Amino acid sequence: MPSVDMPLQELRNYTSVTKEPHDFDAFWEATLAEVTSIPLAPAYTPVENLLPLIDSYDVSFAGYGGARIRGWLHLPAHRSPGHRLPAVVQYIGYSGGRGLVQEDTKWAQAGYAHFIMDTRGQGYGGITGDTPDPHPSAGGVAHPGLMTRGLASKEDYYYRRLYVDAFRAVETVQSFPQVDADNVVLAGISQGGGLALAAAGLAAGRLDGIRGVLADVPFLQDFPRAMNLAQRGPYPEIVGFLSRHRDRYEHTLEVLNYFDGVHLARRATIPALFSVALLDDVCPPSTVFASYNSYGTGSPRQSGQGPAKSIEVYHFNGHEGGQEHHWVRQLEYLKESLSR
Repeated sequence: MPSVDMPLQELRNYTSVTKEPHDFDAFWEATLAEVTSIPLAPAYTPVENLLPLIDSYDVSFAGYGGARIRGWLHLPAHRSPGHRLPAVVQYIGYSGGRGLVQEDTKWAQAGYAHFIMDTRGQGYGGITGDTPDPHPSAGGVAHPGLMTRGLASKEDYYYRRLYVDAFRAVETVQSFPQVDADNVVLAGISQGGGLALAAAGLAAGRLDGIRGVLADVPFLQDFPRAMNLAQRGPYPEIVGFLSRHRDRYEHTLEVLNYFDGVHLARRATIPALFSVALLDDVCPPSTVFASYNSYGTGSPRQSGQGPAKSIEVYHFNGHEGGQEHHWVRQLEYLKESLSR
């Protein structure tokens, strides 16, 4: 398969040319002030999962606009009384949902509290979901999919709601009595990786206790370059929209710039392990490196040396990335980082 992007040595030095909006921080400050005025109201209901080694809870909390966001919380069944567990908050790939209660418990099998956030308005792409998106998107027309939903304004864009949900998911898992609120890790693949980076950036200076980020082949990074390179997946939805709405190109880029993961990654203050696949034609390698290279490099809330970060490179894989081999790497990474 031919290369889909620049050589690795160039990728390691690549930075996005996209400049963040002058009111980027003010926009997100106002957004989070609006949502945090709404009580989180987390609810945890034990559910039967038919798995003797795992205890599961059906979880809900108030996300953006007060909408109830669903999730699963899994815990090892045989845990010491009174012992609080480190937690992994998992975000889901594009079009997926939280699935059946038994479907994914791997972090709980490894001894962690495992929280899976359902994704509002998704759950139609092979893994079922249970959370609607009740927000009326402004702007009228949109391309099929979610990338152009509400794209007429930054206030109504779909990912404003989803980034806020991701932020509040961290608060939710930290509120559970058997979770160690000082040892939380954010994780996800593709869209899930993008949400983990967004939550990390939004949490900087606002939420304590996040100890790491696991961002695999992350989506939602360096939008202008991704739109020009991605051959498959969600980015072409934006291209398809603009092919019919030719007069909206500049405005579309202006709105997307408030949600570019490169800007949010720059604000992160916690260690991170990335992964990238050099044959990825869904989330092109340069967009991943744009986020990785900017990660933790500049925040109004930090000074001096940025957080520790590393990236695993899978030379001959596409968007599937490192899969089971990378999970082993993540297990090693968490064992080391959470024991410090």
